[in-house]
Amino acid sequence: MKILEFDHYNLSAPRELLERLRVFYTETVGLTVGYRPRFQKFGYWLYVGDHAVLHLSESSQDSSTLPGQSSFNHAAFNCSGLQKCQQRLSQLGVEYTTARITELKRVQLFLSDPAGNGVELNFPDE
Repeated sequence: MKILEFDHYNLSAPRELLERLRVFYTETVGLTVGYRPRFQKFGYWLYVGDHAVLHLSESSQDSSTLPGQSSFNHAAFNCSGLQKCQQRLSQLGVEYTTARITELKRVQLFLSDPAGNGVELNFPDE
C-alpha cells in the first residue's frame, strides 16, 4: 500500500454541537459547505476549493463528549494497493471494516490506532 495524500478529518457530535461546528468552520475558518453523498447519519462536508477536508457527522446525544474528550472521529488517507493492504492488515492481526461507496467509486477500510483513534483508508474501486 502507498499513501498518496491526506484526504480529510472527521468530527462527530450531537446535532446542536454539529451546527455550531459548521458555523465556526464556515464563518470563522472560511471553509464552505458542499456536496455530501447520502449517508445514514446527518452531516456536512466542508471544502477548501474542490476538496472536502472536514467531514462533520452527527452522533447520538448519549455519545456527547465528556470534559477532556474531543469530537475527533478519524483521519482519512487516499491510498493505492487495496489487496496488499488487506493482506498486510490480516497478517498483523489488525481488525478493520470495509465499506464500498459506489457513488464515489471508493472502497474504504476503517480501523483504529493503538490509542483508539479512527483511521480511514480510501482506495479506488476498481
